[in-house]
Amino acid sequence: MAYDQTLEQRIKQSFQLFPEPVRADMELKKMFGGLAYLYRGKMTVGIVKNDLCVRIVPEKMATMLSQDYVRPMEFTGRPMKEFVFVSPDGFRSEEELQQWIELGMEHARRKLNIE
Repeated sequence: MAYDQTLEQRIKQSFQLFPEPVRADMELKKMFGGLAYLYRGKMTVGIVKNDLCVRIVPEKMATMLSQDYVRPMEFTGRPMKEFVFVSPDGFRSEEELQQWIELGMEHARRKLNIE
């Protein structure tokens, strides 16, 4: 499984900013040929090769897809619902990475009815 291990460490550090109850409910799982971070069983963000994979709530998809370095996530030629890939230039700073993680957490919380 080839994925960006430096990004893995950055994501782990970013999740340290969340309160302990949230961190305790996080799980790391191999998915999509990379890694996925799940909150209470719901995917938030992941790493596929060098890209960040993020789950996005439906009403924010168009806005996120209009940003530079963001594209629909697809493996079979069809975009996956509520998933985007962000290339490394889209999360150079820790602040940018944290924003993507927050979007992924927003999606998971909504699926869990935690808002």
